[in-house]
Amino acid sequence: MLTRHSFPHGNMRLAGAALLALVCLLSACSSTPTRSTASRDTGLRTRGASIQDPSAGLEEISIEAMALVGTPYRYGGNTPDSGFDCSGLVRYVVQRAAAVNLPRTAAEMGRRGTSLDRRDVASGDLVFFNTTGQPNSHVGIYVGQNRFVHAPATGGTVRLEDMTKSYWASRYVGARRVVAVSNLPDSPAPTAPMTPAPASPARPIDDDPLGTLARARDAQADSLMSTRGPATATTPAEDDPIARFATQ
Repeated sequence: MLTRHSFPHGNMRLAGAALLALVCLLSACSSTPTRSTASRDTGLRTRGASIQDPSAGLEEISIEAMALVGTPYRYGGNTPDSGFDCSGLVRYVVQRAAAVNLPRTAAEMGRRGTSLDRRDVASGDLVFFNTTGQPNSHVGIYVGQNRFVHAPATGGTVRLEDMTKSYWASRYVGARRVVAVSNLPDSPAPTAPMTPAPASPARPIDDDPLGTLARARDAQADSLMSTRGPATATTPAEDDPIARFATQ
């Protein structure tokens, strides 16, 4: 009869070691890598989320601007119901389409956002012109294919314009992108001590002096009519200085 004392002590230790090695080998074969797919996905999403889309809001701005073509021009106007002047149109569209608050005048808008090279201008960017001898005296919204939407002057309507026409090409100042950026001025404006100002009636902001000239001319024509009798009717182009030049 064989007992455990019948086996040499060394052979029993060798058998035990072999059994332990076999168990470890079977455990290794049945396991899988523990790296989580979810962690890899999370890493990709995090990396992608950190990249801002520079065109965010641009398409919406151009679509909103096109929808307002035909709205009457109104000096100081800033809503579809009241009509628009040039900066009132741009401010309304950008606020509604991209939730970005812009200043009220074209000159101030020219200090916001990021300046663009002509080749980088995209639909939804702002385009600026010198129509009064001053930079950024007129502003519109670029909508692609060398066209922009703007509110011209008294007697006109919000319209689509061709930037390659000689009037606009010779007065083009530059373009700026006001979405997906900090929308802060290029340089901080100097601050002045706050002093109480005398109360005065509010009046529209004159960011379109050509409209003022048109109104002054109309008043002069009315005065001449009262002394000389009826005059011949003027055409819409004559009552809209910017459009009259732009059609050249």
